[in-house]
Amino acid sequence: AAREGFGERARAAIAEHGPLCAGIDAHPSLLQAWGLPATPAGLLRFSLRTVEALEGRVAAIKPQVAWYEAFGSAGMAALEQTLEACREAGILAIADAKRGDIGSTMEAYARTWLSDDSALAADAVTLSPYLGAGALRPAFELAERTGRGTFVLALTSNPEGASVQHVGGGASVAAGVSAAVAQRNARALPASTQVAHGSGAHCDAQMTGSHGLVIGATTGEAITRVGVDLPAMGGLVLAPGYGAQGATAQDLGRMFSQVRGRVLVNSSRGILAAGPEASGLREAAEAANAELRGALGA
Repeated sequence: AAREGFGERARAAIAEHGPLCAGIDAHPSLLQAWGLPATPAGLLRFSLRTVEALEGRVAAIKPQVAWYEAFGSAGMAALEQTLEACREAGILAIADAKRGDIGSTMEAYARTWLSDDSALAADAVTLSPYLGAGALRPAFELAERTGRGTFVLALTSNPEGASVQHVGGGASVAAGVSAAVAQRNARALPASTQVAHGSGAHCDAQMTGSHGLVIGATTGEAITRVGVDLPAMGGLVLAPGYGAQGATAQDLGRMFSQVRGRVLVNSSRGILAAGPEASGLREAAEAANAELRGALGA
């Protein structure tokens, strides 16, 4: 039987476990704080300990691929084992790879992260649309065939992002990316599940598309100012920037009031700093989830 689409699986995970997505960002300072060496073996222990501690307590785990790539083939082997541990634990895994290219190269990236026969297959992958959102079609199509998902960068928290993403004001680059994702979701979802809604409507009745957006939790009112219509997008939001990066649960509640139940809030350092003991990681995740549930109604 075909795997249920990522959008619906993620929405169910949010409803069951809360909106928290725990990032695995293996900064050398965190490895040191956990008493682990900055080696592939240390990276693997760091990753597997995080997955084991957070099983049943978070909706998703997001390994930051760059920290694994930094260790070469041994680091990528550690990532393979981390993704396998997520599958065994029943936790959605989002590979934060930020891939984006054209033609056959994009097809190869898609196979790496979204194909059933890839050792690096995740439940979803982050994508960069700045060679044109249409160039991401191989990833969109493969995700739809395999029941996986994508998160496309739209509004990022880094100050430099505005120089590209905000261009155009109410008809901005970010709005164009959001519209492209909305069109992809509308094309992929059965017509009978689609409902008409305007920018002020909630989307609880609509089936959740498997393609979403990355919206930085610290971008605030920029969502409205640059014309990004989140309810019309039809998929999920992956929101980094909560906790250590400055965004509060109240900020998230205001930003995402129209898409409650469809937001994965990423916290990396805020959770990982509570390690290395499993009890500390669990307490940090449970506290964050309680706060986020109240703000996002998830």
